[in-house]
Amino acid sequence: MSMMSEFKEFAIKGNAVDMAVGIVIGAAFGKIVSSFVSDVIMPPIGLLIGGVDFSKLAFTLKEASGDVAAVSISYGKFIQTMLDFVIIAFSIFMVVKAINSLKKKEAEVTPPPPELSKEEILLTEIRDVLKAKQ
Repeated sequence: MSMMSEFKEFAIKGNAVDMAVGIVIGAAFGKIVSSFVSDVIMPPIGLLIGGVDFSKLAFTLKEASGDVAAVSISYGKFIQTMLDFVIIAFSIFMVVKAINSLKKKEAEVTPPPPELSKEEILLTEIRDVLKAKQ
């Protein structure tokens, strides 16, 4: 099998396409959550603690001098990123929980396969013996 035909088979399979769609949607969801945290959640929190803009919170290790930029640790941006992560992780947890719940309900609704009759069992045994002889 050539590499091109192997790649075509891989790309056309549902799993690869589903994975690609999931990655694109996940990236877009991450941007939405980042905007939600920085633009909706953090301003009221900053207002409650005295009008602080979290994105500008930082420890300056070395002041800027001339063309050299200041060296600082931006812990405010880190706090926002941690909130992004917590919201995304919780959202994914809720989606997985909902999917598992649906799968559980589906398993409860699906009836077990009917039992084979004595004739069907006998015919299956005969088929297996004939296959073994070939």
